[in-house]
Amino acid sequence: MQKKIEKLNQLKEKVMMGGGKDKIDAQHEKGKMTARERIDMLLDEASFSEIDAFVLHRCSDFGMEKIGAEGDGVVIGYGTVNGRLTYVYAQDFTVIGGSLGQMHAAKICKVLELAAKMGAPCVGINDSGGARIQEGIDSLRGYGDIFYRNVQASGVVPQISVMLGPCAGGAVYSPALTDFTFMADKTSYMFITGPEVIKAVTGENVTGENLGGATVHSEKSGVASKMFPDEASTIEGVKNLLSFVPQNNLEDTPIKETEGSSDKKEDNTLQDILPELSNKPYDIRRIIERIVDDANYFEIQPDFAKNIIVCFARFNGKSVGIVANQPNELAGTLDINAADKAARFIRFCDSFNIPIVTLTDTAGYLPGVGQEHAGVIRHGAKILYSYSEATVPKINLIIRKAYGGAYIAMCSKHLGADIVYAWPSAEIAVMGPEGAANIIFRKDIKESANPNETKKEKIDEYKNQFANPYRAAARGYVDEVIDPKDTRVKIINALNMLLSKRETHIPRKHGNMPL
Repeated sequence: MQKKIEKLNQLKEKVMMGGGKDKIDAQHEKGKMTARERIDMLLDEASFSEIDAFVLHRCSDFGMEKIGAEGDGVVIGYGTVNGRLTYVYAQDFTVIGGSLGQMHAAKICKVLELAAKMGAPCVGINDSGGARIQEGIDSLRGYGDIFYRNVQASGVVPQISVMLGPCAGGAVYSPALTDFTFMADKTSYMFITGPEVIKAVTGENVTGENLGGATVHSEKSGVASKMFPDEASTIEGVKNLLSFVPQNNLEDTPIKETEGSSDKKEDNTLQDILPELSNKPYDIRRIIERIVDDANYFEIQPDFAKNIIVCFARFNGKSVGIVANQPNELAGTLDINAADKAARFIRFCDSFNIPIVTLTDTAGYLPGVGQEHAGVIRHGAKILYSYSEATVPKINLIIRKAYGGAYIAMCSKHLGADIVYAWPSAEIAVMGPEGAANIIFRKDIKESANPNETKKEKIDEYKNQFANPYRAAARGYVDEVIDPKDTRVKIINALNMLLSKRETHIPRKHGNMPL
């Protein structure tokens, strides 16, 4: 037995070295950690239990039979993050470039299946050269198997992809199917076709960073949920995100007691954030910071579609998702990207029982030929669909502007909001006062001896009669007009009241969302 144990330890030691010291040193020289180092940083100390450490590839073509490739280029297993069960896989670039073959894929599928069965999040750390060409169709099958399991686990357990190296070709679709994708600046890349292929086919010259780097996917494509400056901060970001979300779709959101979680004091400075003129911008983050626990929130896609903010935060220790118009960008209007961003976030929150708090200040959908031709009707409908479909507690606070279709879209009573609050500054109407006055009082203005003065009078008249929250409140579309200083207290009270909410839809296979 002792000899067998010694052999076991020798095999373990070989597996732990991955592709060997030279490959590990090369990884470190690039400023990158190894797969095992990344797992150790993610999970609680000494909590990792590895699975399938001795798996080998099955390829005998092109000299592959001579390559041992212990673990087949991916490390899988489970452990805890802040004491909560978490499954993880990390591609090992030191072993055949982390390329994906049949057994490599089978290992990832196994950990995804375990995560779904046990009801715990799965974190995938990607650092791979792509499909293992020597294994041919078996590599492609492997990707398909992973995609299928990503979809089966969707809405069952949170799935987080962490990009800490290259990810090209079909490999990019697994991260795209997961809930969140985090990227490290300057070391992670995602693209369907690389720079060489693009140059050969289209003649375009582009670097990997400019084609699919973290900045590109954070600011332009919206593929990345968040970008971090290095690997360590990326992994810390994953741990932070996990603290806000439940383990699975059957759990309630986690509660984290903090110094500010039980503080329900009034804030007399909130009203001072709004500019005196309603057409002046301000940063909605200043309001978010004042009303959530400890001014702490975790923003998703902060550099994409900046005209809308989506983030996780806590009220009285309980996690919520916040969707907020950002008046600092495009006057908080809804455009194609903002609708996509909000809809995806709303659907995640609804999948995992996370209440949604909406902060409304929008002048409407963004007008323009470009938006219309690019399908703002189809994309804009996604936010309507998502709010209407969501059965979690939904609270809306109308801060200032709520015009037209965007008023409806931003979790209005008509889309199933449970509680709608409004500040006295709220302007709820079909359109802004100036546009409305020009239409309603066109004849009066045209026939006036002093058109400019008459126009100003009619705008003021419209503001007094319609651009306020009281018409909506009179019809029950706003449940309560509140003093800004009471905002945090009101939201906490509403969340507590809605704890027992139960809502079901007509039985169906699934709806047909306007994708």
